[in-house]
Amino acid sequence: MAKNKKTLVLGASANPARYSYMAINALTRREHSVVAVGLKEAEVAGVKIQTKQGPFTNIDTVTLYLNPQRQKEYYNYIIGLEPKRVVFNPGTENPEFYQLLRANGIEVDVACTLILLSSGQY
Repeated sequence: MAKNKKTLVLGASANPARYSYMAINALTRREHSVVAVGLKEAEVAGVKIQTKQGPFTNIDTVTLYLNPQRQKEYYNYIIGLEPKRVVFNPGTENPEFYQLLRANGIEVDVACTLILLSSGQY
């Protein structure tokens, strides 16, 4: 797999018990560029968690850690970033959003980022 798939972790948290925290660590360990947006400003594995929707560029993957209700406010933002794919981690499944993404040529991956990384499928 190609290294450095720039990834936006949406729903990022500095709480070590959270999967988004584990994902940031796993992504950085595997040398992927990571940007993160969450509710609270913090830093995880050298990645600053921002609280605003940043104007990021060259995003390959958006990995979601937001429940479907919270995702709605990010629909246009995510589509506007033009990522190659969006990973819907367990608990974030959202068929309504899948349709919007596919209509915009964005791949939908219903999977766990941590498992994709550990199995070499990221």
